[in-house]
Amino acid sequence: MNESHPRISKAVIPAAGLGTRFLPATKATPKEMLPVVDKPAIQYVVEEAVGAGLSDVLMITGRNKRPLEDHFDRNYELEEALIKKGDQERLAKVQESSDLATMHYVRQGDPRGLGHAVLCAAPHVGDEPFAVLLGDDLIDPRDPLLARMVEVQEREGGSVVALMEVEPSQIHLYGCAAVEPTGDADVVKVTNLVEKPDPADAPSNYAIIGRYVLDPAVFGILRETEPGRGGEIQLTDALQKLAADESAGGPVHGVVFKGRRYDTGDRGDYLRAIVRLACEREDLGPDFRNWLRGYVTEEMQGL
Repeated sequence: MNESHPRISKAVIPAAGLGTRFLPATKATPKEMLPVVDKPAIQYVVEEAVGAGLSDVLMITGRNKRPLEDHFDRNYELEEALIKKGDQERLAKVQESSDLATMHYVRQGDPRGLGHAVLCAAPHVGDEPFAVLLGDDLIDPRDPLLARMVEVQEREGGSVVALMEVEPSQIHLYGCAAVEPTGDADVVKVTNLVEKPDPADAPSNYAIIGRYVLDPAVFGILRETEPGRGGEIQLTDALQKLAADESAGGPVHGVVFKGRRYDTGDRGDYLRAIVRLACEREDLGPDFRNWLRGYVTEEMQGL
């Protein structure tokens, strides 16, 4: 590892969104706490950060997000009840979330976009590179995307974004990267970034997904970034400036991800994520798959 590129230990997870697509379920429950099988979505994201060696996690929260803090805190009353019952299996599951990482929290206040949420992390992160993980993207732990991104950042410096090839008709839903190849098949150099372009104007079909490893220079740029698309401070705009001017804190590289990703920000994809993960569980999968086959067969016969 290049000594000029310090070891990354901090992860930032923006979690201030209102979750309006999941109303009324999210009226009183943060969307990040909606269960994916039997764990809240946010726990999968924290586990991913820890799996990549990031033991210091800062959540950017807002109003009505207290359940997030409670979930990663100790619940002594519940633990004591499980101890009295001798239920060691459930006790371990309860304690797992509170022992995962060193957790910190800061409120975003006015939700003015992802760039603003990242900027809220500046006092905690300081002058060192850090990771950002968006909670709507769950990455399968068998496909260690974040660990690879950390490896590339520690070797190349600058910032690293996660990229995934999508159908051209879908690129308007994402930030999009113009890229050049490097010596690594799964790594590209990013030369330009555009937030949610029209398909006709998109420089590629490489979409930015919700994982970033950022140079702290991004904070200075975000402070000077005017609100962009949707009246929000866009992280993509700041990264575009870093990609265009390496002296400002670049370069920007992309890791092209071809593994398993589950989108929990959309109701249909959320349901599909639950089915996929349940099918792959050793304790649930066999019975659930048998039921699912029967259900699909009945549905097809009814057509």
